[in-house]
Amino acid sequence: MDGLSHQERVAVARLRALLELLPVALDRHLVEAGITSFEFTLLEALHEDAEARLRLSVLAARTNATLPRLSRVVTSLERKGLVTRTPCPQDARATNATLTAAGETAYRHARPLYETAVRRLVLDGLGDDGASRLAELAYAMLTRLDPARRLAVTADADCPADPAPCPADPEPCPADPAPREPSCPADPAARATPPKAAP
Repeated sequence: MDGLSHQERVAVARLRALLELLPVALDRHLVEAGITSFEFTLLEALHEDAEARLRLSVLAARTNATLPRLSRVVTSLERKGLVTRTPCPQDARATNATLTAAGETAYRHARPLYETAVRRLVLDGLGDDGASRLAELAYAMLTRLDPARRLAVTADADCPADPAPCPADPEPCPADPAPREPSCPADPAARATPPKAAP
């Protein structure tokens, strides 16, 4: 198998940088709310449930987390009074997480902070059809990372974890030119082509 091309190395380097930098940047914007971006995602999942209550296993799938990680975060949110953990009445082996009134208040306070950060850090630089292109690329990678479709985000092409579309959102225009990709000083250097040996 051939090695990675320069373009492939650049793509992977940028993806790794994104995975490192974005969670930290989002967390920084949520300091005022007193929660992390992952805690916000968990509160949002509970807020969107009709009863503001989900089994931990379902919550883990909705937030794309392992059960051990989710359990640690739920414990942290319990200490803050934002979530309660109770036995599931339908299954004694299962545990539910329930959003408290304080958790609902924290979610509502954090939501505009989170949305402003996501728009400024991610969406504003993508162009008119950038969000849909980003969703397609991310989904293509996620289905490789979760081939068993354990997580809600990969369970179906029409993902139950995706937000409902807004009727006010404009349709992307296929005639719009794609923005040119800027060069980045953090990209891997292009490999020099070795000189051909003299005959």
